Amino acid sequence: MKNTEKGTVAEFTIEAPQLGRTKNIWVYLPYAYGGDRRYPVIYMHDGQRVFDHGESPKREWHLEEKLNDLHSEAIIIGIEHGGSTHRIDEMTPYPNEKYGGGHADDYLDFIINTLKPYVDKKYDTLTDKEHTTIFGSSVGGLISFYALLKFPEVFGNAGVFSPSFWFSEEIYDLMNTVDSIDGRIYLMAGDHESSAMIPDLERMVLLLLSKVTHRSKVYKKIVHGGHHNEKLWRKEFKEAYLWLIG
Repeated sequence: MKNTEKGTVAEFTIEAPQLGRTKNIWVYLPYAYGGDRRYPVIYMHDGQRVFDHGESPKREWHLEEKLNDLHSEAIIIGIEHGGSTHRIDEMTPYPNEKYGGGHADDYLDFIINTLKPYVDKKYDTLTDKEHTTIFGSSVGGLISFYALLKFPEVFGNAGVFSPSFWFSEEIYDLMNTVDSIDGRIYLMAGDHESSAMIPDLERMVLLLLSKVTHRSKVYKKIVHGGHHNEKLWRKEFKEAYLWLIG
């Protein structure tokens, strides 16, 4: 692929046998992609909303423009969510009495054992955990956090926006079983989300700080006036991206 002033977004479909269906995947390649260089990778949930292929303009993150402005030096993988039927099920590690769910391990199995090997073979990636980030918002933030705890040999960084820690108390139980955390975690939430969002986030940060190998590996940001929506998440992406990639 020739170098261009802007990155390029491609799309492909891949079988997800762990989920019993196929997944559409969007790939952003940096503007300088090519040659002998290899690039870090960010795996992002809710792929329909990541680039300008979203369900509606208000629900898009518009990351293509942001990444171009930054002269991004990362490959971004947007993973299609499972829609109203499967999204909650795929991105929650434990079931909720009201909302169901609890099959995140199958979804992560797909990412780790099907999608990532394909991406690493097809694209010029840095495959080690230090250069592999998982990133999402809401239940996507929850599963990104969970993935870093459960698969520290795969994911070295997590972008955790407006995480749905409320979904199950078991995510806190998991934290209590972890001896130490070597990965880097960027947590962000708005103070105009649910009444439980900030208390839940603060509670988890306290646990994190007792587990991480160095306090500088945890970054927490509370956005005044921030609501639980794509407007907040796309606005805060740049800062999180720079911290995680940096």
